[in-house]
Amino acid sequence: MASNRHLGRIVALQSLYEYEFRVGSEDSSTDIDEILGRNLERYESAIEDKEFVKGLASGVIEKMAELDAKIQPIAPDWPIEQIARIDRTILRMGLYELLFLADIVPPKVAINEAVELAKAFGSDNSSKFVNGVLGTAYRTLIEGEPADAKSEV
Repeated sequence: MASNRHLGRIVALQSLYEYEFRVGSEDSSTDIDEILGRNLERYESAIEDKEFVKGLASGVIEKMAELDAKIQPIAPDWPIEQIARIDRTILRMGLYELLFLADIVPPKVAINEAVELAKAFGSDNSSKFVNGVLGTAYRTLIEGEPADAKSEV
């Protein structure tokens, strides 16, 4: 089941990206369930754990304001609205997994998966940015270290 979660995360990323784009374009018909359902349909036989994908996407939307509020102080040089949409979506997904799915997704897996998504879909520096922000989030929000403490995740 875990082996196809990477593909599931890609589908969640695509769905969340489309959702945010359409909401930003003031599309009043935007519905994450419709978007996710359409995107999951394409991979019907490849993704076994559809509930994981649905929970991730809906959880990110439900907790978006809280996630953004936690990301902002970790990346103070980058106002949340100025972070590239794809990077912002990946950060939200990774942080959601760290904070709310820790019982089924180990922290290093959540961070590594986010970095891999950033490598595949972001710009040249996205993976380093995502790794830095989520590494700091892990140390400060999960382990409780001060924000300026330096340690490896």
